[in-house]
Amino acid sequence: MKTPINKVLYIGFLALGAYQCLLLKDYMQAAASLGIGMAFDPFDVKQQWNDRPKWQKIVLVANLALVAAMFGFGIGLNDR
Repeated sequence: MKTPINKVLYIGFLALGAYQCLLLKDYMQAAASLGIGMAFDPFDVKQQWNDRPKWQKIVLVANLALVAAMFGFGIGLNDR
């Protein structure tokens, strides 16, 4: 089975972001890792946004929302 490198990098950065968030409680680094992961689109990169299935759009928008949430946690919890 041939796995494109984008999928491996995307999953790797998601795992790194989850590790930084859940175990290290470093929300700013988690936001950065999750955001960098979005640069490696795990789906067909030649396909236009409007032509993608709805579930792929949901996955990418949910990832973006998670980045925003981690950024918010990082700003809010370091406000003390």
